[in-house]
Parts: sequence; structure tokens; C-alpha cells
Amino acid sequence: MLCLLVLGAALLSLLWTPWPAYDLDIAAKLQPPSLAHWLGTDVLGRDIVSLLLVGARATILVGIIAVGIGLGFGVCLGLTAAAQRGWTDELVMRLSDFTFAFPAVLSAIMLAAVVGPGMVTSIIAIGIFQIPVFVRVTRGSAGAIWVREFVLAARTSGKGRFRITIEHVLPNIMSVLIVQATIQFALAILAEAALSYLGLGTQPPQPSWGRMLNDAQSLLFQSPMLAVYPGMAIAVAVLGLNLLGDGLRDLLDPRLARER
Repeated sequence: MLCLLVLGAALLSLLWTPWPAYDLDIAAKLQPPSLAHWLGTDVLGRDIVSLLLVGARATILVGIIAVGIGLGFGVCLGLTAAAQRGWTDELVMRLSDFTFAFPAVLSAIMLAAVVGPGMVTSIIAIGIFQIPVFVRVTRGSAGAIWVREFVLAARTSGKGRFRITIEHVLPNIMSVLIVQATIQFALAILAEAALSYLGLGTQPPQPSWGRMLNDAQSLLFQSPMLAVYPGMAIAVAVLGLNLLGDGLRDLLDPRLARER
């Protein structure tokens, strides 16, 4: 339900917002909630509701692309490591460990120094950090499938490693990957908010929940609700994705299904 709320807000912002999110009205700055501005206005006179709606769009976009990067590269590398073993497995896992040593914030700082801050910078940084997570999950789950009887039977029948991976291994770990993707999506939202807060992610005038927190930090005593609204939006999105991940795990895990 919470995920649908955030997704609905992002989709709604494509069609309608109470006020134009990019228009400034200094004369109407820091207004309290009213019929005209349901949650008030910020220091530049922009409508808070409109900023939250458009900010949801940016947050979801960054999360989807970043998780997609991690999922695409991580699953391919993890499946390759589990299928080939030997030096290929060792090389993939050592590269994964090396990449894991660079958190998204550090990667974003290095990228920002080269190409400048922005949404693309945050997407690449978060996506790179997602890759080793999916490599480890995929390799561990696929390794457990490779020793199962039906895989041994497929190898005996003459099927190659690639065909076994596509036909037998990948379908049997898909539920694990789906659950992990929802968890990583929540972490990507937090990372995007952190990068935007630090000025490395989404840049003005594009609204972002992290950017809204950054703008509100100098007004905590004058107008504390400016920080509460985007903070609550981030919390709702992360909580919703975590609950979705738990629900999918309960639904897709056959062991939990047998216990029920």
C-alpha cells in the first residue's frame, strides 16, 4: 500500500501538481499550511506538496535505473561465477570485493570530481555499489542449485552450462533476486537522498527529497516542518519497500509456504 502511494504520487506529478514545482514566489515564502498551499511553502515560495510529488518521480527514477544496473551486471557475473567455478569464480568474487570497498557516496564524490554532480552521477554511483550485492546473492543461491539432483541429471543428459543456467538455475533463484531487488531499491532511495543532501545528486531546479532536506537544515528552528515532510516521504518509501520485500519473501519462499 505504501509503495503504491509513492508510485501514485510520482505518476500524479506527471499530470498534475497543485502549483508549478519550478515557479518561485518569494513574496509567499515560508507560508504555513492553508487552503492554497496544503503543506505551506518553502524559503523560495514553492509549494511543498508540489515539490514532494515531483521529488517522488526523481527518487523512483534513480532507484529503478540504479537497481537495474546492479541487477543486470550482478546477476550475469554471479551466474557466471557459479557455473564456471575455478579461477573465473575467484576473479569475479575478488572484483566484487574490490567494488564493495567503494560505497555509493565515495563513488559519487569521485565521479562528481570528473564529470560534475547530478542525477546521472548518483545513478552510476548507486548502480556500481549495487553490483557486488547482487553478485554475492546470485552466486550463493546459484551455487546451491548447481548441486541439486535435477541439475546433475541435466548435465548427465548432455546439456551445457549455459543452457543449464538459463533453463534450471536462473528460474529457481528468481524469487531470491526479486526480494533482494526490493530491499536494494529501498537502500537506493536512501542513497539518492543522501547524495542529493550532500549536493552530489539531483541538482536544482529539479526537486528532490534529499535536496529539500538540505534546503531545510538552515531553517530547523524557524520552520522545522520543512525537514519533516521530505523526511516522512523517505521513511514511507523505505518502509513500504521493506514491507513489500518481507511479503514477497513469505509468498515466494517455499519453506515458509510449507510452514503455513
